[in-house]
Amino acid sequence: MRDPGELYELNPALAVPEGLPLIAGLTGFADAGSGVSQLGTYLLGTLDSEVVATFDADILLDYRARRPIIYFDQDHLADYQPSTLKLHLVYDELRQPFLLLSGFEPDFRWEAFTEAVLGLIERFSVKSVTWVHSIPMPVPHTRPIGVTVSGNRRDLIEAMSIWKPQTQVPGNALHLLEYRLQQLSYPIAGFVLLIPHYLADTEYPAAAIAGLESISAATGLIFPTDRLREEDREFVANIDEQVAGNAELGKLVGTLEERHDTYMEDTQLRSPLTDRDGELPSADEIAAELENFLAFRRHGDDRRGDDENPRTDR
Repeated sequence: MRDPGELYELNPALAVPEGLPLIAGLTGFADAGSGVSQLGTYLLGTLDSEVVATFDADILLDYRARRPIIYFDQDHLADYQPSTLKLHLVYDELRQPFLLLSGFEPDFRWEAFTEAVLGLIERFSVKSVTWVHSIPMPVPHTRPIGVTVSGNRRDLIEAMSIWKPQTQVPGNALHLLEYRLQQLSYPIAGFVLLIPHYLADTEYPAAAIAGLESISAATGLIFPTDRLREEDREFVANIDEQVAGNAELGKLVGTLEERHDTYMEDTQLRSPLTDRDGELPSADEIAAELENFLAFRRHGDDRRGDDENPRTDR
């Protein structure tokens, strides 16, 4: 293997304290409710931060699969926004420092990327690693977002993990990092946010809030969430209005609520995240149900004026 250090460039002017927690969230294969992208944007846009290391997109990114944004202004190109992957030094609301790995999930050289991150963890004597991602699940938006917790933090798993499946899932780069850290008996916790499948393609503020709360539980860091909570109240009010105006959606949400509440009353029963036969819905089944929801939403929009339509895609 070539030197993993070639994948990134350190900021030589920044002194990074040792023993900090590392938080990670990368956008790529799945980001239901835009939970991970909101999380990174909110933390870096709200808290004080400095760049510790910048990873080389030309080595790690497939530009043809995830094309960067070019701004065209009438007759000329006005701006170019490349995808980035960076390690930041960030300070929470109480000025507690932590490290944040945020940006695109690498398309290439996962083993080298993992070795590079492990090298940075060793270099800065990182205290613990916590990462977040989000997936669509048939759960109602009227109940708190649940999480599945993986890793070796048994306290977090026992206290917070509401669904503990035995299954095969498509891996991402941070799964590989978690696997390597487990082999090293390094404190690692991964939080999977279980997002209502009919909101998977929206920017769902509750997803970001759930991610922040999970990170706080794992690290003791404190984050300002007032703006996100206000956005979530507005978002949920719009969704509730849409559901109230559509009998099929109301029935769907009611069924999900019943299954969720039954499961939470007695976790020995089958998970509300499975179908009647106890099987996890396939990606195609989830996509079909989401398409039905969007079709219902478009039909509702046709019956109402544009000014009355709730925004679920902001």
